Amino acid sequence: MAYARGKHAKFISDRSGMEYPYTEMVIEWNGSRVHKSEYEPKAPQEQPQKYVPDPEPLQFPRPDRTENAVAKMLPLNPFRFTASSTTVTVFEPDHGRSSSDTVRFRDVRGSIFGASITELEDSSGYSITKTDDDFYTFTVTTAPGTTGNGGGGYASAGPATLSN
Repeated sequence: MAYARGKHAKFISDRSGMEYPYTEMVIEWNGSRVHKSEYEPKAPQEQPQKYVPDPEPLQFPRPDRTENAVAKMLPLNPFRFTASSTTVTVFEPDHGRSSSDTVRFRDVRGSIFGASITELEDSSGYSITKTDDDFYTFTVTTAPGTTGNGGGGYASAGPATLSN
């Protein structure tokens, strides 16, 4: 069915009761027919809230893991000996160790003690004293007869709990 355009028609506002042109009529959210100057949108409190569920946990979570301690390769000839002294200085750049840590040396090669330098490979390790970020010291039972450096290029330092 076709309706008239109403270009000369009037309507009565449901809110104020005043007469306005029919073409300026607006229907509010509650069904009231009002003039466009009287229009009031629906209050935000009356708008339904969008449902947002709580986030779900991950399907396959994995906690952070703790890395196992590993032995670090030492540079060439890292052990510094002084004749008749039982204190050995170790050069290990940026070692990150602190005093009283236990360090075990592996694959030490060479000779300084008059015998093989492998005396440094004590299976229980040595308690160290940190001197700075690159050096630490420990004490051995036998004092070397000469002053020098040694240890070869294959030596590594790590915790005493590692197995070979």
